[in-house]
Amino acid sequence: MVETITNTNISSVLKEKEITLIDFWAEWCGPCRMLGPIINDVANKNNDILVGKVNVDDNSDLSVKYGVRNIPTLVFIKNGEVAGRLVGVNSAMQIQKVIDSLK
Repeated sequence: MVETITNTNISSVLKEKEITLIDFWAEWCGPCRMLGPIINDVANKNNDILVGKVNVDDNSDLSVKYGVRNIPTLVFIKNGEVAGRLVGVNSAMQIQKVIDSLK
């Protein structure tokens, strides 16, 4: 399952699991919409991590905090610290490689 992450719930979300994958996206972004089903697939195959989405239009503070300059951007967080980043549309296999390297 993919959770919605906002400015108000980010602290509690990051404490839920050791590894968190955050997808920074926007509704108007075509590549973001292409990545959506891939993110859902990754979330369904990795129940031991938290997968969330941040709408950059509604949560610009988080975009600034995590240095997101382009969307889609995937930020991988381990134990509260940024541990990896992918920019653009990536395959499920590419995303899984990063997840596996963090486990």
